[in-house]
Amino acid sequence: MNEPTLTLDQIRARGIQVLGEQLGIVGMVRFLQQSEVGWGNYTEERQQWLGDPDVKVLAQAIQTHYPDKPTD
Repeated sequence: MNEPTLTLDQIRARGIQVLGEQLGIVGMVRFLQQSEVGWGNYTEERQQWLGDPDVKVLAQAIQTHYPDKPTD
């Protein structure tokens, strides 16, 4: 076979078309929700969101939010 070389965008578009034909719209959406890999660098972004608090800072924050809980 002499298949033409497709770009990644063309492959994705064709794949979505086939999924819709074979699974229906709802099935296609459910499949895509399971298989999306996401974007960005989670580890790097998590560090930006959470910073690097020490255990004492975390314990203080927990005690502030849950003052009635006993501590050991």
